[in-house]
Amino acid sequence: MTRPAARGGSRTSADRLARLLNLVPYLLARPGIEVAEAAGDLGVTERQLREDLELLWVCGLPGYGPGDLIDMAFDGDRVTITYDAGIDRPLRLTPDEALALVVALRMLAETPGVANREAIERALAKIENAAGDLVGAPVAVRLPGENPRVQELRAAVERRRALRITYYTVARDESTERTIDPLRMLMVDGRAYVEAWCRRAEAVRLFRADRIDAVVELDEPAAVPPQARPHDLRQGVFRPSPDLPLITLRIGRGERWITEYYPCERIEVDGDRWVVSLRVTDLGWARRFVLGLGPDVTVVAPVELAVQVRAQAAAALEAYATPVLPAGAGTAR
Repeated sequence: MTRPAARGGSRTSADRLARLLNLVPYLLARPGIEVAEAAGDLGVTERQLREDLELLWVCGLPGYGPGDLIDMAFDGDRVTITYDAGIDRPLRLTPDEALALVVALRMLAETPGVANREAIERALAKIENAAGDLVGAPVAVRLPGENPRVQELRAAVERRRALRITYYTVARDESTERTIDPLRMLMVDGRAYVEAWCRRAEAVRLFRADRIDAVVELDEPAAVPPQARPHDLRQGVFRPSPDLPLITLRIGRGERWITEYYPCERIEVDGDRWVVSLRVTDLGWARRFVLGLGPDVTVVAPVELAVQVRAQAAAALEAYATPVLPAGAGTAR
């Protein structure tokens, strides 16, 4: 059974290491300080501080003999460092470490959907102020998929306003107008999404930012109904289910990438070709998907999809085969 961490004490090894590195210069500046007072300043219990001091006794320089290890003297409940082993200043970041930390925090602050963004901004401001000489010029971070439309949507979501959008639905190859009440912005696999209550569908929907052709912020607050619940996206945006159409394709070597990009229910090796089965939102999307893969793909099932693909491919070939004469051409003299 693991002993619970003391209230106010460190909960991770990394926290304790950071505290130990700063503890020696803190005690050097306050010789003879009471253990209780030091514990209060450091935000730990007296028991935790005494455990830290015991650990410091076996820390020091290589050799680890007399004169190499950190040493201290106790006078009742007071402690004084008598040998610091060279740890006489608080830990400072190198320029590379400071820059990496600032960039990481900037990326975190700019990621849609991150909770408690204000706390991240406050921490970032403190670090940039303290490490200004190390970092140099202000750091600008641009996330994958970040563009003016994403920034516009994020601002509207943060203002909690209802939106009227024109949205292109790939599955049906159509654009529709919808009024949505945003819940949050998300970044999934490098793409930005607005998760919102769609008044047209009367359900929570995900809208890809790059498929929103137009957006108007309405003069009314977002009215998300109490039954609206965010999606669980830990497994990705698309979650195949048994009620969705199942298609089976025979693919060549150049199309094997789809088995890594799309969740497949079955993959069978048939010589140089693979037979894969996967769920799709509808057969209209599947038709366009197959036509975009190229000639080295054969539809095995369903028959309806094979007929649709064959018909559209034949129509495209016929359009290319019919010459288009310029105006006036072929007119008898």
